[in-house]
Amino acid sequence: MPANKTLAILGAGKLGVVLTQLALRAGYDVYIAGSGSADKIALSIQVLTPGAIATTAEDAVAHADIVILALPLGKYRTIPADKLRGKLVIDAMNYWWEVDGRESEFADPMTSSSEIVQDYLVGARVVKALSHMGYHHLLDESRPAGTPGRKAIAIAGDNDTDNQTVAALVNNLGFDPVIIGPLARGKILEPGHELFGAHVDKKSLLTIAAKNED
Repeated sequence: MPANKTLAILGAGKLGVVLTQLALRAGYDVYIAGSGSADKIALSIQVLTPGAIATTAEDAVAHADIVILALPLGKYRTIPADKLRGKLVIDAMNYWWEVDGRESEFADPMTSSSEIVQDYLVGARVVKALSHMGYHHLLDESRPAGTPGRKAIAIAGDNDTDNQTVAALVNNLGFDPVIIGPLARGKILEPGHELFGAHVDKKSLLTIAAKNED
């Protein structure tokens, strides 16, 4: 059984469902919440991710060792910030103007969206991860540790202990973790940057990240 074994996944769309499937396969307990009542997603969760518990965001967070944000970035202010104080939070969200609308707060080229999320989630500890690889590749490319050509997931966070905790989760989900630096470095994982969409091995990810040093 993995350490930090209970996850809350906020967002029951394609990414949230895939992350739930991977986490269940790795032995985690998973609470998943959509945008409304648990009843709205209960049947689909039962069919797509048997073993996960469909619930509210508040209840999911209350049970969780780690919270994963897998909802549209434009909805980040719907997250119950007061309930996440003291929690380790993985930001797997991306800014899509077609979905989120034109948001001026995400327009600053020097500020990552994860830093904005961290400012909103006062008292939480935000780490950027599980965001640059498409959900279909996440589902298809998961492999045991040591598999030749295993794909890598980048991690950006300000706390070394939290980064290592997220790295352990990423490894358990089936990917080589690569810590690329502080939370601000998460900017290079966003749409419009070379690492966004990358499903490459550890060596290739490190090479791309090095090309994008500030």
